Amino acid sequence: MVLNESIDATPVNARATDRFDLFDFKHYAGPNPYLERGALVFNFALTDYDDPPPLKDFIEIIAERYPHIQQDTTYDSYAHLFARTAIEVGKLDMELHMDRWSVTAETTHAETIHTVKIAIESIHEATSHGVAYAVWDWFESICREQSFQIQNQIELLQTRFRRSVYGGPTVYALLQSANKKGIPAFYLADEGLMQYGYGRKQVRGVATTFNHDSHLDSDFTTRKDDCKAFLHTLGFPVPIGDIVITLDEALNSAQKIGYPVAVKPVVGHKGIGVTAEVQTDEDLSFAFDRAVEAHVEDQRVRIIVEKHVSGSDFRLLCVDGKFVAATERRPASVIGDGQSTIDELIQQENAKPERRDTPTSALGKIVEDEAMDRYLEEQGLTLDSVLDPDELIYLRKVANLSSGGVSIDATSRVHPDNIILAQDIAQHFQLVCLGIDILTADISRSWKEGNFGIVEINSAPGVYMHLRPAVGERVEVTDRILETFFTSEDDARIPIISFNYITVEELQELIDQITMKHPTWVVGAACRDAVFINRSEKYMVGDYNTKIQSLLRNPKLDLLIAEYPHSILEESGCFYDLSDIVVLDNPTETEMMLARNIRDDETIVIKQDNLISIRSHGLIDRYELGEHEPFKRVYWKQIAAIL
Repeated sequence: MVLNESIDATPVNARATDRFDLFDFKHYAGPNPYLERGALVFNFALTDYDDPPPLKDFIEIIAERYPHIQQDTTYDSYAHLFARTAIEVGKLDMELHMDRWSVTAETTHAETIHTVKIAIESIHEATSHGVAYAVWDWFESICREQSFQIQNQIELLQTRFRRSVYGGPTVYALLQSANKKGIPAFYLADEGLMQYGYGRKQVRGVATTFNHDSHLDSDFTTRKDDCKAFLHTLGFPVPIGDIVITLDEALNSAQKIGYPVAVKPVVGHKGIGVTAEVQTDEDLSFAFDRAVEAHVEDQRVRIIVEKHVSGSDFRLLCVDGKFVAATERRPASVIGDGQSTIDELIQQENAKPERRDTPTSALGKIVEDEAMDRYLEEQGLTLDSVLDPDELIYLRKVANLSSGGVSIDATSRVHPDNIILAQDIAQHFQLVCLGIDILTADISRSWKEGNFGIVEINSAPGVYMHLRPAVGERVEVTDRILETFFTSEDDARIPIISFNYITVEELQELIDQITMKHPTWVVGAACRDAVFINRSEKYMVGDYNTKIQSLLRNPKLDLLIAEYPHSILEESGCFYDLSDIVVLDNPTETEMMLARNIRDDETIVIKQDNLISIRSHGLIDRYELGEHEPFKRVYWKQIAAIL
């Protein structure tokens, strides 16, 4: 069926000695004629330079990197193998969820296969484009019997994906959960936000901050001094301390409180500028400078000096006021071998696969900085010191995961009193997600026994430490977050009616029919020639799918009607993934994709000349349209029955 012979044509993108050519790239954000998901689609052809090696040679070499390539299926063409390889490379060693692909023959009028269309599932165009070119280079290297470092290409593409809007670990984890649960999710470029769900059922947010959150409460959690006073008033255990402006004030405060102390900026997040277990005036001077450097630029310098609580660092996560997970965080460490310097041990540790520092890595790179040098100095060490065999040292005081710290799942170890404490705190804030940072010697003992301090609370907490701890079991916290808004897929969707052809007048009549039955509804509607909200025409800018997105972004929208003719489907694909009702008037093969992208047991109405076919809830009805009977009466009846 698909291409295995070269074409007598001038290569488009291929170099003079290439055996393969890739061209006519197009990225679709949603379902399209080639794949039911967002995809990168391109033409694949063999050039007439020279025949490539046998297909089995490619399979053997690629299977050295991806063994299941050889085991999962048989391949009837280079294009088939290329698509499958692109999907594997496209996971970027990060367990990305894109796994759909297709290969479609492109034929001439003489029914001769000329090229093939390859479609690979994609959420980020630039990354997918890079994947296609990396696989192309790999195939050409196989033809030339040259080695090819696909791992180097993957690492470059990991960086590209990480810099994308989907590349943050929390954002991607939420996107993956939404995909698993059938919840529509897309990026709103103008706002820099993700939207989950359509119309009035939508939720918008960035990472773990959502439009349901109180911005007052979110801002309050960054004001560490006020927040600490509030928690103290409620009777929660917080370390005693002061707010200072100058180093002299910090030194006086430390003398009053008594060493060891902890130092941090009043306004801050992610542990930036925090120094724990400060033991001397000299150390305090260094810690004060670090906190000043980390303070928010448009705010005056205000630094917290508070009593240090000895023990381990724990993050407790609450979602919708309920405790869901706990993680112990330990500072980065190395273990000696009797030969390597500490610097060499760090480089060896950073080279481990689990420290790839991608959005799905369990561990980040160990960061060398002045704080590390100073802590090593306190231990009588430098980066050039050689540790004894099996000697373990910590590289910093603070267990900052972004600097290479280790996360350990502690969910099952938390004492019930500590769970109640976390929930009591969370329920005082109108925040979907709240992170509570605690220092204690033993999280399995009640906070009422002492040696327990709430260090700070955080809105918009990162959650990947719970999803992929370096040690212990994962907790599906992103599922719990989305379940706060959507108990099922239905809770994320509004009814959508799709047409392949409808005039402006017919669209207005349909809007009238629906709003007469549902007078309080807000109906969004679009065809090639107009966009409406109820009967009011809107003059939206942008391409067709941008207008559809704008309608689905409307938080009042109860129902969407959209026309998707052949030309728009070929050019841009369909913005949304599933329809509730599809109405097709003499559809082309491309337009029939609308009938395939429909929710289970919903309604499809197809008119072929005068023959009507209706499929609804598993039943099929076929009949001839009356001589003067308008088609709109047929679909009005079906729409009325469902709505």
